[in-house]
Amino acid sequence: MNPADIPDLAEHLLGLDANSPLGELRRQRADILQHEEGAYRELVLPPFPGGVSLAERAALALRVALIEGDTALGAHYRALLAATGDAVLIAAAEVFPPPEGQDRQAVLFRYADTVARRPEAIDQAEINRLSGFGLSAQDIVAVTQLVSFVPYQVRLLAGLRQLMGENAA
Repeated sequence: MNPADIPDLAEHLLGLDANSPLGELRRQRADILQHEEGAYRELVLPPFPGGVSLAERAALALRVALIEGDTALGAHYRALLAATGDAVLIAAAEVFPPPEGQDRQAVLFRYADTVARRPEAIDQAEINRLSGFGLSAQDIVAVTQLVSFVPYQVRLLAGLRQLMGENAA
């Protein structure tokens, strides 16, 4: 399925009907849904991705979903990455710890791991390394926001799963 055709990623991943009581509850705050989906689309699927390709964005999101331990979200990002046709990048995104090399992919993955696990450890040297690969300040902010957004998605999904379980009981 084309990600652009998914009206609400969380509901899609959970199989949650928009007309169910929980779906209706979510729609009471339509502004939150709009911002949630808008952030996903802007960070992962922007129409103009700048210096960070759509494949790289999907790989970074996959990596963080794996760090966070959400298999459904990881599968979504794996499928999104697979749609780009970059099987090598899929395999690389799933290798922990990231490679020690100084190529762009290794540096991006190490940066994502650090932001996801120890954001306080990011220093100017990390930013300079990314800049050295042609990433603009805007690209670096987008990567940082993307890596920070995926844990939000994981917590949202966890909360919705909990509510779905309570409704089923």
